[in-house]
Amino acid sequence: MVHRSKHFQRQGSGLMAEMKRFEGDLSSLWKLQNLPPIHRLTWDWWWWLVMLDDEGGNPAGKQLMVLWSTKDNPLVEVNGHPWTPVGRPGFDNDGAIAMDGMVAAWWYDGENMIEPLVLEESRIIVLAEGHPKWPHDKGGVVASHTSKEFSMGLTPDESKFWLRLETDHGDFDLEMEPWNKAMSSMKVAQAEYGLGMGYGISRLHGTLCKGTIDGKETSGTAYFQKVCVQAPSPPWFWGMLHLDDGSYIDWFVPHVSPTITAKDSRPWKSRDITHLPLSMGGLFHDVSRGRSEKFSEVRVERTCDDDGLPTFHVHMWNGITEIRIEARAVTRAHWTFDQPTRGGLKSHLTYNEYPLDVTRLEIDDEQGVRTRSDWGVVRGNAEHSWGLLH
Repeated sequence: MVHRSKHFQRQGSGLMAEMKRFEGDLSSLWKLQNLPPIHRLTWDWWWWLVMLDDEGGNPAGKQLMVLWSTKDNPLVEVNGHPWTPVGRPGFDNDGAIAMDGMVAAWWYDGENMIEPLVLEESRIIVLAEGHPKWPHDKGGVVASHTSKEFSMGLTPDESKFWLRLETDHGDFDLEMEPWNKAMSSMKVAQAEYGLGMGYGISRLHGTLCKGTIDGKETSGTAYFQKVCVQAPSPPWFWGMLHLDDGSYIDWFVPHVSPTITAKDSRPWKSRDITHLPLSMGGLFHDVSRGRSEKFSEVRVERTCDDDGLPTFHVHMWNGITEIRIEARAVTRAHWTFDQPTRGGLKSHLTYNEYPLDVTRLEIDDEQGVRTRSDWGVVRGNAEHSWGLLH
């Protein structure tokens, strides 16, 4: 029998109430091309971040990231590996999707970062909701056409997601269950910028997770998002935290900085000294107060240790609540993307992901001040990118 993590709680009421099944627009998971695709720009992916208990007491826990991706481009180098997707996704008469894609993953086992855990080109298949080969009214699957299993899916009763990976560093067999309404209701957003450019995102801010890794029981939490981007990708800061009472915090700051001209993955370049936000956004699902709050004022700064790992200093406020976070990266995973442009030139993007040790958390609102000591386990991950893929 697999046991749920003892560190993370289900209880809550109202917006934070316990759930038996996932809610929201779950059908968005099995669809592509809500925006007409744009050659060399459209990029779709399904992305899981799993944060698991570590028996050694690492405050960041163990972390797994896995994605299934396709890109409307004839050539992209991923970590130096030439990826040559052929054509656009194809659709049959019943809505199934087949596409040239790539499965990629990393695994932090609490001590060592294994990257890549998976980096494999494959046909990717999406089956769901009433297709003859998925004869159910709900649920679906995204899977690679490979000798090893790399799959994710949602059960027909919408009570569980699964995630299965067969890798050289272990077999991952995980189940994700609803946490509370704020965390586990699918949120869908879409924006258009003009000239066909824009983005769409479907995401679950949090789920509870349990399962096995090579037969050994494990548990924790997970975050999911399905994203379509069809616009040049400027640098960004993004991060999220899961708190053990079922609360959630995130921040997102796309920006312009001197590192937009970067052409390699070396961290902490001398010109990485400032940035100009293009937009700012933050979110706090607060179980204790029974409410969710958005933030339009967000500041992110970094300091760096001798190993080149950052500490993120995040400050968010909205007139009611002010949040300050200091989160130290315990390791780094990174992906590099190099895409040919005109005249034989290449555009470049380095995308970094950092498991976090949250050393400071201060939340000041109309009811008082809460600090890091008000929670036991706080786990999270932060992203920082540089370059401009176009």
